[in-house]
Amino acid sequence: MKRRVVVLFLLLCAWLAPAQAHKPSDSYLSLAVHGQQIEGQWDIALRDLDFAIGLDGNGDGALTWDEIRARHDAIAAYALQRLQVASNQGVCPLKAVAQLIDSHTDGAYNVLRFQATCPGAAPATLSIGYTLFADLDPQHKGLLKLASGDNTQTAIFDPDSPRQNISLAAPDRLAQFGAYVKHGIWHIWIGYDHILFLLSLLLPAVLLKRPNDTDRLDPTAESWGRTLRVRPQTLPLGLKAAFIDVFKVVTAFTLAHSITLTLASLSLVSLPSRWVESAIAASVILAALNNLLPLFRGKRPVAAFVFGLIHGFGFASVLRDLGLPQGSLLASLFGFNVGVEIGQLAIVAAFLPLAWLLRKTWFYRQVLTVGSLAIAVVAAVWLVERIADIKLISA
Repeated sequence: MKRRVVVLFLLLCAWLAPAQAHKPSDSYLSLAVHGQQIEGQWDIALRDLDFAIGLDGNGDGALTWDEIRARHDAIAAYALQRLQVASNQGVCPLKAVAQLIDSHTDGAYNVLRFQATCPGAAPATLSIGYTLFADLDPQHKGLLKLASGDNTQTAIFDPDSPRQNISLAAPDRLAQFGAYVKHGIWHIWIGYDHILFLLSLLLPAVLLKRPNDTDRLDPTAESWGRTLRVRPQTLPLGLKAAFIDVFKVVTAFTLAHSITLTLASLSLVSLPSRWVESAIAASVILAALNNLLPLFRGKRPVAAFVFGLIHGFGFASVLRDLGLPQGSLLASLFGFNVGVEIGQLAIVAAFLPLAWLLRKTWFYRQVLTVGSLAIAVVAAVWLVERIADIKLISA
C-alpha cells in the first residue's frame, strides 16, 4: 500500500513539475498602423527561442547577452519567416530594426522590433499569418494587439487559427467583448497556479461533514429519571450541500480577484510582479496544506477571498501584456472577467461530479492527501524560484 502511495506521489510530482511558470508558451505581438507604415514589436520567450534554434552557445544552461546578440540575425530570420502581414494591395514586407531584452512574469523575452511598408494606399484591412513554433508546440499562442488611430484590437493566434483578417475600422464592440471573454477563458486554463489553488480548496468539499440536526438522548440517563444530551453525530454532506460549499468558495475567489484585477488594470493599484507571483505560490502551498492540517478551520471561503485578492494582480499582469483598448476599456475588462469566470466554472463543472462519484474510494483519499502534498511541494519550488529569480526545474 505504501509503495503505491509513493508511486502515485512521484507521478503527480512528475506531472506537475513542468507547470512551473504562471503560463505556458505565449508571445506578444504589437502592431501600430500609420497609413502605409507599420511599426511592430514582438516579444518572444528566450526559453522558446533557445529550444527552437539554440541560443546557449557554450551549453552551460545560462544565456548571456553576448550569446543572444550573436544570434540576433538567426532570431530575426526565424521569427519573421513565421509572420506574414498583407493588405488588400499585397504583401507588406517585414524588416527587423532592433532587438532588446525584457522581462515578463514568466521569464526573459527577446524584443524584436520591425517595420513594414504596405503597397498602394493605406490599408483598410490586414491579413495576418502567424505560425511561430507551430511545428514545435501545439499549445503555443500568439497574442496580438493592433492599434490604428484611436482604435485598438486584439486577437489570439494558435496552430488551429494561424491566419486572421482584421479590419482597421472601428471594431465591433460585441466582437471585441467576445475576444476578451476568450482571453479570460484561455488564461484561467493556462494559469496552473490559479488552477491548483482552486482545486486545493475544492478537494475537501465532497468529504465535509455536518452535525445531525437531532441530538441523541442517553438511554442510561433516562433510566435514572433524567435526560442527558450527548454530542451529536456527524453526517456526510449531500451533493446539494457540497455544491453550496463549492459555490461559496468560488464566489469568494471570484469577487476578490475581480476587485484587484480591476484596480490593477486601471492602474489604480500596482504591486511588483515578483511579489505578486511569490504570494500566489505561497497561497497554493497554504491551500494544499489545509487539506492535511486544519489551517483555515472551516473558513475556506474566507481564505479564498483573501488569496483571491492576490490572484487578481496575477490576472492583471496578463492584461498589461495584452493591452486594453482605451475606447472600450471597461467593456473589455468586464469581458476578461467574464471569461475568467467561465473558465473557472468549467473546471468546477468537470471536478464536482467526478469528485462526488469517487468520494468514498481509496483513490480519492489518496488524491486528497498525496495530491495535496504534491501540490504543496511543487508550489514550494515555484515560491523559491520566484523569490530568488532562479530556475530549479527545467520546463
